Amino acid sequence: MRLPKRLAAIAEFVPPGKVAADIGTDHAYLPVYLVQTGRSPRVIATELNEKPWMRARFWVSSFHLEDKIEVRLGAGLQVLSPGEVQVVVVAGMGQNTIRELLAATPAVLYRLERLILQPMSDAGNLRLWLVDNGWRLVQEALVEDQGRLYVIVVAEQGEETTKDRLLIEIGPRLAEKGGPLFVAYLKQLKKKYQRILSGLERSRLPAAQEKALKLTAKLARVREVMGKYAGQS
Repeated sequence: MRLPKRLAAIAEFVPPGKVAADIGTDHAYLPVYLVQTGRSPRVIATELNEKPWMRARFWVSSFHLEDKIEVRLGAGLQVLSPGEVQVVVVAGMGQNTIRELLAATPAVLYRLERLILQPMSDAGNLRLWLVDNGWRLVQEALVEDQGRLYVIVVAEQGEETTKDRLLIEIGPRLAEKGGPLFVAYLKQLKKKYQRILSGLERSRLPAAQEKALKLTAKLARVREVMGKYAGQS
């Protein structure tokens, strides 16, 4: 099976030989690929709603992989038992949803070896949550797929080495690698912060002014980091 670039990049972060779970699997493309390529001996695919759950089951059965891929119906990690899998993938969801899914099942979460997360927005807040909850950012990647830039965050249990919270929000492992996609990513962050700041500056509320000060500091840091990679765009 040939995966879209986004899913193919995620698959590369699954350590060979590990049992994985794909939360919100949709068509179960990733589980099928992981098993077909021999990267994972077994995968649990989950879906919250019955219609996509049935679709995933159909796709798995069409490849005759029911003995290696189990499709479960339920919310997030709640359908997993502690220690049942070593790796969890959560891709294509908002960062708030991802945080809620992880936080809802600490007994399962803290028996995992690795998290592979691909938030659709606000990866910075997700990174901060991970670091604050005992996870270190071991790898990050940017993938351009069909005109959209996706962020992949890989975390394992332990203490994060980067202490600068603004750099954590930007992406410390991304900053270490640099590259044209990182410059494009920084430009997106800059536009986002400028847009939010423009709205805050129109407000006279003390809370809005305080947020504006914090956002101004973030914007300055993004510009600083962009300056280091100006020649890579």
